[in-house]
Amino acid sequence: MSITETKRLLREHRIVPNRLLGQNFMVEPSIFPLLGDYASLGKADVVLDAGAGFGFLTRFLANNCKTVVTVERDPRVAKVLREQLRGLGNVTIIEGDVLEVALPEFNKVVSIPPYYLSSRLVTWLLKRKVECAVLILQREFADRLVATMGSEDYGWLTVIACHSAEVELLDAVPKSLFYPPTEVDSVIVRLTPWKVAPLEVKDAAFFGRMVQWLFTQRNKKLRNALRPFLKSTFKMSKAKAEKLAYTFPFRDKRVRELAPKEFGVLANALIN
Repeated sequence: MSITETKRLLREHRIVPNRLLGQNFMVEPSIFPLLGDYASLGKADVVLDAGAGFGFLTRFLANNCKTVVTVERDPRVAKVLREQLRGLGNVTIIEGDVLEVALPEFNKVVSIPPYYLSSRLVTWLLKRKVECAVLILQREFADRLVATMGSEDYGWLTVIACHSAEVELLDAVPKSLFYPPTEVDSVIVRLTPWKVAPLEVKDAAFFGRMVQWLFTQRNKKLRNALRPFLKSTFKMSKAKAEKLAYTFPFRDKRVRELAPKEFGVLANALIN
């Protein structure tokens, strides 16, 4: 049903899917109830749908929750979206970049975002107070969120995600379920912010900056990777930075060998 309708809308409105905007439209409607179940949708929920496309998922959400805030960046697609959702009184349609526009409050996210947005959207969501986010993400990107310490996929995103939320990789989503088909397969991911974090970091913004910086030196020993960060961040001399870098118990580990908790311990110690 959805693939026929998607092709019709593209043809009638003379829209050619834009690869740079990640315009691969989900055309398998049986996915929508699955996303709703994983988000435990209820009639009191206000849900964000980022990258709404032609609104097939939005319409499903509108029938199963209180309100949907649906965001679409492409003006051509947004115009069709408004036509498609006309008459649904519990849907707010916003045109623009979801990370830049003003949004009303929402408590859950159910979305099939374009791939180019994945990293920025996930890090943005991890900073917000939502009950959960259920997303369809590129498999390779999702694997980075749950990567094993020391592995090639283990990086700053893994560490920040681990500190912020429980991350679950759920059902596989084949590339054939999109039109046009995506180049790689996807997976349903659920992010549930911790009620009690594994380790409380004293300054989340500082923690994020530090982790991202250190992973640019992922194969260096911590004491060597820390020196330029300390010099730059705290405006200290090379000698003082080197002396401080030697005070940490895991200074001889390589950055990629540090557990998420150890990054938290390090950040808390540095801002004391």
